[in-house]
Amino acid sequence: MPNIAIELGKISANLGVTAAYGEQQDLDGVKVLPVAATWSGFGGGSDEAGTGGGGGGGFSLPVGAYVRRGSEFRFAPNIVTLLAVLTPFVWVSGRALGFVLKTAKKKR
Repeated sequence: MPNIAIELGKISANLGVTAAYGEQQDLDGVKVLPVAATWSGFGGGSDEAGTGGGGGGGFSLPVGAYVRRGSEFRFAPNIVTLLAVLTPFVWVSGRALGFVLKTAKKKR
């Protein structure tokens, strides 16, 4: 029976920086390096009878790409991801500001 910890270690060796940064692509003299935010988790265990199990999962969110044209080097964000992240943030900030203003108005 394989050792679960060793198997999970082999799988997780491909995670981390290699999962967050993709392979560099060359497109008509422009170098593009994709970037993602990644999360992963693993677990495993066994009982007294020697039966065991394990599992894991991961998630990757494309954040953008580093783009290099000649001597120019910049980060180009993924607009869809930026909107998906900022929309709830703006909504919560607006609600909090409304609550603060309402509370400040009552104290006058």
